[in-house]
Amino acid sequence: MSAAKTVGGQAVIEGVMMRSKKNLAIAVRRPDGEITVELRPWFSMTPAFLKKPFLRGFPIFLETMVNGIKALNYSATQALDEEEDGEITSFHLFLTMVVAIGAALGLFVVLPHFFSVAMEWFGFSGDVDSLSFHVWDGIFKMIMFIGYILAISFVPDIKRVFQYHGAEHKVIWAYESGGELTACEAKKFSRLHPRCGTAFLLFVLVVSIMLFTMLVPLLVSIWAPQGFVFKHLYIVGLKLLMMAPVSAIAYEIIKAASKNEGNGLCKAMCLPGMGMQLLTTKEPDEEQIEVALAALNHAVKEDGGC
Repeated sequence: MSAAKTVGGQAVIEGVMMRSKKNLAIAVRRPDGEITVELRPWFSMTPAFLKKPFLRGFPIFLETMVNGIKALNYSATQALDEEEDGEITSFHLFLTMVVAIGAALGLFVVLPHFFSVAMEWFGFSGDVDSLSFHVWDGIFKMIMFIGYILAISFVPDIKRVFQYHGAEHKVIWAYESGGELTACEAKKFSRLHPRCGTAFLLFVLVVSIMLFTMLVPLLVSIWAPQGFVFKHLYIVGLKLLMMAPVSAIAYEIIKAASKNEGNGLCKAMCLPGMGMQLLTTKEPDEEQIEVALAALNHAVKEDGGC
């Protein structure tokens, strides 16, 4: 019998974090070869009234970041065999999130906008209220996203993280199929999975392109400051503010697609994200799958699973 689709995960340094309904388990392969597992309650920062459709996307994204950063911090101390100084402080957690979100917005919102401005200067694009401006903006977004993933994939340590990402997906497939949870059996499954953070990020980019193309010209027609520089700074500010509803819409799309995987339209919607996973996952070895299995077993066991 197949299991309920209530498990998700994340690759960490030399390991995998698996999340069930209430808990998360971080399994890491230490330098001596031992697998160490830390079980924790899932830290939730989303109040009940924000768990409604089209409200929950952005807060869930933030709480996923918090749990993910904490898991990465723990895995680093274990994989590098460092003295464990305890949990990451609230200040350092906040600072890490600000830097991470700021870098992502700068790379995938601000920079593509000013690349499009350059296209306007060279005469290859119209003004910000034209379709051509947003076409260039979307092209630059996709180039930078794919280019960034390709660039980091050449870093040996990141390649190992991508292998653990593949191991996470294989183990989740094995669990959801109701089959035997062994490294040998899990290895037979695909390293690609429709419910993946890579697909979510891709949906965020696509939704942002569509929303910016429709709303930015409308908002500019209502009001915009005078002067070229102030006008574009105002538009960039609008785009940054719109990223919260963009992430909310993207979350609902991927949620609907994962609930209706048998539907032809939903399968088609999942294909681009699955394609991107060809870059963000690599084939794991059995030892890496064993680590993912250790994380899964601890996470679901505490929730009353296998």
